[in-house]
Amino acid sequence: MYFSWERHLPTASGSELYTQDKVFTFNTVEIKVEPSFKVRNGAPMSIICHADISKSADFQLKYNFTIFKDRRLVFMTVSDTGDARYEVPVAKSSDTGDYQCTVKADKKTGSSDPVHVWVTGMTKPTLTADKRDVLEGEVVKLRCELPEEEPPLQFCFRKIKTNSTPRETCVPEPYTNFSVLEVSVEEGDNILQFDCFGRRNVKLEWEDSAHSNKTLVTVREPFIKPTLTTVPSSNVTEGDQIQFECSTVVVRMHDIEIILQKNKSILNSVQDKKLLRYSTVATLEDSGEYLCKVEQGGASKTTKLNVVVSELFPKPTLVASMTKLDKNKELILNCSINGFQKANFSIIRKNANGDIPLKNSQTLKMRVNVNDTGSYTCKAEVKGIVKESKPVRINVYAPVSKPTLSVAGGLPEVVLGKPLQLICHSVMGTPPKTFRFYKGDDVEKIVINDTYATFLDENIRLNDQRGYRCDARNNHSSGVKTSDILNVTVVVPVRDASLGSVPYGEVEDGSEIAFLCSVKEGSLPILFRFFKKTDNEVLLFEKIEHRDRAMWHKETMKRQDTGTYYCVASNRANVDVRSQPITISVILAAWKKGVVAALVLITIAGAGALALWWFLRKKKKAKGPSMEMSGSALAANLTSEKLARQPNDGDYYSGSGYIEDSENHMKSTDENKGPDLESAEVEYTEVEVSTLDPHRDSMENRHSRISGHPDAT
Repeated sequence: MYFSWERHLPTASGSELYTQDKVFTFNTVEIKVEPSFKVRNGAPMSIICHADISKSADFQLKYNFTIFKDRRLVFMTVSDTGDARYEVPVAKSSDTGDYQCTVKADKKTGSSDPVHVWVTGMTKPTLTADKRDVLEGEVVKLRCELPEEEPPLQFCFRKIKTNSTPRETCVPEPYTNFSVLEVSVEEGDNILQFDCFGRRNVKLEWEDSAHSNKTLVTVREPFIKPTLTTVPSSNVTEGDQIQFECSTVVVRMHDIEIILQKNKSILNSVQDKKLLRYSTVATLEDSGEYLCKVEQGGASKTTKLNVVVSELFPKPTLVASMTKLDKNKELILNCSINGFQKANFSIIRKNANGDIPLKNSQTLKMRVNVNDTGSYTCKAEVKGIVKESKPVRINVYAPVSKPTLSVAGGLPEVVLGKPLQLICHSVMGTPPKTFRFYKGDDVEKIVINDTYATFLDENIRLNDQRGYRCDARNNHSSGVKTSDILNVTVVVPVRDASLGSVPYGEVEDGSEIAFLCSVKEGSLPILFRFFKKTDNEVLLFEKIEHRDRAMWHKETMKRQDTGTYYCVASNRANVDVRSQPITISVILAAWKKGVVAALVLITIAGAGALALWWFLRKKKKAKGPSMEMSGSALAANLTSEKLARQPNDGDYYSGSGYIEDSENHMKSTDENKGPDLESAEVEYTEVEVSTLDPHRDSMENRHSRISGHPDAT
């Protein structure tokens, strides 16, 4: 980058010559710090900005210098030279930062790289306290300030006690150069000293200031440490009256409180008094540590006392003649104290809704019932001291009833391949009960439950003849009760259904047909259902059979019965097995074919006779009697010619071959009848009709096999 001034000079030819001068450019702009980049707090510091410039000639420039600290403007000046100085007479920690210089000359600008300057050390903070004379429990407010430093800062306060390590508390202050801390005066704080110091973070390093002045605070007690005593002071025995006394001396009575505690439980308390009393009848549970606490405002002082209470007599013991016994048996409960006879005894039954006293005696005899099952204890009283024994559990058992064994589904059967779930149920008897399941003589499962148990047999075989049974027992002396044997039927699902018919494939209109549906396997009885396949499946016939097949006779088949048929077989396994479909076509009966053929022949013969009559009559009118003779001869010749042509005639219809469209064929013949009669020449066709035997045809169909059926004969 450069800048120049142009000057125009005349020439001999009258033109002007352009010359260039006053061209300059910035080479570098840099910052220097004196005495160094690390300056001690309080020392003088100079920030020097130097611009290195190249010129085309010796001419004067005006330089505008701007110095920034952490991108904030701190100094500006204009100079005729390439140097500028920013003087800091007394460097402070707040002068620490990144400095950068920018120089402008004419329209050009140059900038230096940033330089970090670190002013080490911080100014000494000042500490003040709002109170110099306080009571225990009161609060002292301290203020530590660094007026010459800039945030963010951290202030650390120290509480100094005689012959102890100072307690330090640090508070961050991101936006102010001072901090305020409230300090509670505790018990034992007699003469306190406080000081503080500041701290800042420079390039991830902490720098601490010197410690402030020390501030002295005098502490006075609002009350003395309490005194805790007992009467009697020693040899306390169960049943003795024991009294606790807790007292103190206070400066002022207002808001004073005395509290007596044992194991964090408050036994008694008084307010605005110097003395607390508490009395009770001593028991073993009263042994332990007692605490007397005096509180006023934030001050608190405590005194502890350990009390030992001697045992007057041990806990009683309850003994039962039996803990597990049968219903209607006799139970004896006896309560006693080891080495001690003079006591008031009572026997109690424990209950969730409250204890039930049974007898104020040392011994109890009773004939038990099932409802007497429960926990029992006894109590003994001496000199007002009551002690209770450990509980004794008594279980009374009623005998189990004979169990019943049943299938979870209800019926005593199971589908082959499916698991069998059995339930053994004993209605009567005291739980818990132990159930055992048997398959034959083998124990399959043992279950402990209250009233019933279940068993899942997943190993079901077709020819397994072993029966099931179960037994039940509890702790009653009567022993085990066994159920009846349960025999379970194994239901085999239906498999491989097939369908056949007689006749198969085709049946004459009006004839009967028999359908046979059979299965390869399946438990009886079996439900057979016959369907015709349509848009909506139509059930035609159903029958339950105690064999592997079922027959359905349909006496009269019609043309609309043509279609696809199938059967479905199922049994108690509830699995439907469907056969492959078969197609049945209903065709025209043989005698109907003969009638149609005869009608066709009659129609053709009538048409031929009429044509011949018309022809002969016309000739007779034209030639008279002579022509009649000729006509007779012609008729004889035609007859002879027809007889001679018979073997070469190709149109032949057998009774069985003339079908499928006899109605259409007859209709076509009638429609063409008129034109044939009006044609000039008539062609004669002689048809030979074979004789039909309806009885023979029917017998052949009846003896035809049931095609496609594996059981057909």
